[in-house]
Amino acid sequence: MSRTTPHDPELAHRLSRRGMLGVAAGATAAALLGTAASPASAATSVTAEAAGRGRPVLPPGRLGIQLYSLRDKVSTLGFAPVFAELEKYGYDEVEFAGYTQGSAGPITLAQLKRLARNHGLNPIGSHVGYYSSDPNAYTFAQNLNKVLDDAQALGLKHIGTAAGPFRYGSTVDAWKRAAEEFNTYGAAARARGMKFYQHNHSEEFSFATDNPKVRLYDVLLAETDPDLVHLEMDIYWAYVAQFRFSKRPDGTPAPFEPIDYVLKQPDRYPLFHVKDGVHDPSNQYGYRMVDVGDGDIDYQRFISAVTRLQGERPAHHWQAEFDNPTDSFSFARRSSAHLHSLREKQ
Repeated sequence: MSRTTPHDPELAHRLSRRGMLGVAAGATAAALLGTAASPASAATSVTAEAAGRGRPVLPPGRLGIQLYSLRDKVSTLGFAPVFAELEKYGYDEVEFAGYTQGSAGPITLAQLKRLARNHGLNPIGSHVGYYSSDPNAYTFAQNLNKVLDDAQALGLKHIGTAAGPFRYGSTVDAWKRAAEEFNTYGAAARARGMKFYQHNHSEEFSFATDNPKVRLYDVLLAETDPDLVHLEMDIYWAYVAQFRFSKRPDGTPAPFEPIDYVLKQPDRYPLFHVKDGVHDPSNQYGYRMVDVGDGDIDYQRFISAVTRLQGERPAHHWQAEFDNPTDSFSFARRSSAHLHSLREKQ
């Protein structure tokens, strides 16, 4: 279930956070859900409590979760108990990060699709590797047809990668070359009725090594066909990037707002990762990851800004995620409760 790629420089840092987050999580959970709230009633009770305070920020039927956050439960309990819990917590969709369930035993794609549907969960997307040095690896570069076959068997509307376009380096030309490959994957996905997408970490917002005035993410946007290559903005990592790459290598200011990318091209961002962080300037990333609702990212503002663009026809999907939660079921329950509680400001 790992999404590790050869160019994931933040992975080691993310894995080291596991022990930091338990204390604040317990106190906030009690305040948010009530000490007597059961997992089955958590999302419902918070939604009812918020009634009369304006229209929900979250579009109906569009709350999902990236199953990477629950990989510990999937690999030991299996998909069935995990999906049963997610149904209780009020989730509508799931995004895969692998189709196996470890010690819980084998499962076919047909069984997995049926299991999700039986629990009212729409399989909306999946993360697959971009490339590997192994010629037989399960990646877009090595096994494009197999990747798309599996996605089609699951009924996915989106199929993407969480790997950055660093295959050929960090120069402008290197990213143009990777963009050409992404266009190829996007065309193949569209031929199957799916959208190909790339999920960012923070490094995508760094600057080209051969032209420090150019932000690499802007190269990706410019060199990929908007009809073929879509983006899944990981909002947390975009804010980390805002902290890390607000200046060019020569020290000149280069501020940006993550939401501005979306507002300029909303159709390119069908999916979002909703994860939260506490602002911490002493941390090299500027934030410490926490459960959604415990951090400083203003999701009421962010989601409202996006949903106002789409009127009465929701076009975006919101996937809760935490790379290494202390308790993955607690994270899933509390994140759903918080996001369902958000209301438009009156």
